[in-house]
This record gives sequence, C-alpha cells and structure tokens, in this order.
Amino acid sequence: MLTLENSSSHPVSFILLGIPGLENSHFWIAFPFCAMYAVAVVGNITVLHIIRTDNTLHEPMYLFLAMLAFTDLILSSSSQPKMLAILWFHAHEIEYHACLIQVFFIHAFSSVESGVLMAMALDRYVAICFPLRHSTILTPSVVAKLGAVVMIRGVLWVSPFCIMISRMPFCPNKVIPQSYCEHMAVLKLVCADTRVNRGYGLFAAFTVIGFDIIVIGVSYVMILRAVLQLPSGEARLKAFGTCASHLCVILAFYIPALFTFLTHRFGRHVPQVVHVMFANLYISVPPTLNPIIYAVRTKQIRDRIIPGCCGKDP
Repeated sequence: MLTLENSSSHPVSFILLGIPGLENSHFWIAFPFCAMYAVAVVGNITVLHIIRTDNTLHEPMYLFLAMLAFTDLILSSSSQPKMLAILWFHAHEIEYHACLIQVFFIHAFSSVESGVLMAMALDRYVAICFPLRHSTILTPSVVAKLGAVVMIRGVLWVSPFCIMISRMPFCPNKVIPQSYCEHMAVLKLVCADTRVNRGYGLFAAFTVIGFDIIVIGVSYVMILRAVLQLPSGEARLKAFGTCASHLCVILAFYIPALFTFLTHRFGRHVPQVVHVMFANLYISVPPTLNPIIYAVRTKQIRDRIIPGCCGKDP
C-alpha cells in the first residue's frame, strides 16, 4: 500500500503535529488561540457590518479597512479551526486536497493582506499630501480596481506552486511538524528535486512582499516630509494620529510574517517550537489585533461600536 501511495501523485492524507515539543500543553495552549480566533471573527464582522450599513463610511480609508477585515476573516478561518481541532481533539490527520487548499488560502490571502496594507499606505499618502484631490484621485471605482488587482495578484502568484506540488511524488513520511499546511513544510515531504518550487517561492515572496514593503516605505517617507512641513504642531499631531493605526497593523503583520518566512528557509538553528509558535502567531495575531486597533484608534468606528455595545442608537 505504501509503495502504491508513493508511486502515485500524492498520499491520501498528512499528519499535522500541532506544536512539537509542547504536546502535553496542547489543551491549555488552545485557549488563547481560541480567544484570538473569537475576537478576530466577532471584531472583523463588526467592522464589516459598520462600514456596510453606514453610508458616511463609504470612503477610501474605510473601504480598504473593509477589505482588510474580509481578508482577515478568510486568513484566520482557513487555519484556526483545524489548529484548535488538533490541540483540543487530537484531530491530527488532514486530507491531501484539504491540505493543498489550506496552503492556497493561507498564502493567497497573506499576499492579499500585504497588498491591502500597501493600498492603505497609498491612501494615507494621497490624503495627507494631496488632501484637496483625495476624493478625485481615489474614487470608489479606483478603490474597487485596486482591490481587484490585489486579489488577482494573490491568486496568480500562489496558484503555480500549489499546482507544482500537486504534480510531485511524495515520500512515505507524511508528518508535518506544524499546526497547519504551509508551502515549505509540505514541500519538505516531496521525493523529487524541489529547487524550482523553492526558487519560485522565493521569487514570489520577494516580488510581492518586497514590492509592497518598498511602496509602503516610500509612501511613509513622503508622508513624513509633508507632515514635518506643516506649520502647526496640532496639525502635525493629527496627521501622525491618522497614520498610527495603519503603522501598528503593518508591524503586527510583517514582523511575524518575515520571521516565519526567513526561519523556514535560513533558520536551521532556530528551535522548532519557536518557529512553530511564530508561524501560529503570524496567522492568529494580525486578524485579532486589526479590528481592535482600528476600533480604539479610529473615532468613526469607535463612535459606532460603543453605542451598539451599550444598546443605544449611535
């Protein structure tokens, strides 16, 4: 049976270990991850509902925020339920096609999230550097086209390495020492030359994430120059305040993402438990923090959440 499986294109299933080295603590570790997932789902659905029902929030900043909330819902829901099933119910087995689907959704929507953060940086740049032309430059049509481009880019960049993996033979070892299926983790189980896959993975990561980081960096350099030229200290403080939420979200996303990406390829001496925990946090923390950050830092969102929580009309 094993020979038959290995000679075919793929195994029937894989085994996800969860967090290797902390098996005895899986039950308790699941509680904070469950809490983060609950906050991510409730928080992002709330943000989407507020923006959808309030016509005054149908502006570029909030439309991009709605895209971010939708992306976070997909990103967290593609990994967190299975992770909790592993930690609480020892449901370690994942069907082969389900694993590849998880790989696709995690990487495609990570790319989409990076693209949305880039678009939000461009929005802040236009709003601060060209305030009088903001509404004419970033029209709803332009915002929709940016969102479509970001989505299509994520699908087009991720699809090739999912297709390449699906056509490769796998070794008898079917154990993935993580809580979810990730491209490099699955690729390590392939019994064939994977240099093309690895090369394409690096190319896709550097062209997508690298491009987005450069655009974000240039946007904020231009924003900083414009803000420092403002005559009023109060105006400068207000301008910095409008960017603070976005900067917090950027750091929450890129720091664990870059750590996970680099340790998978170059961090041979990083303890496995550290790598796996950062990989879990990369999937869990941004979708949890984003709605909290915007609820606290954005007055328009906060003013609609508090009355709703108190049972009053906004």
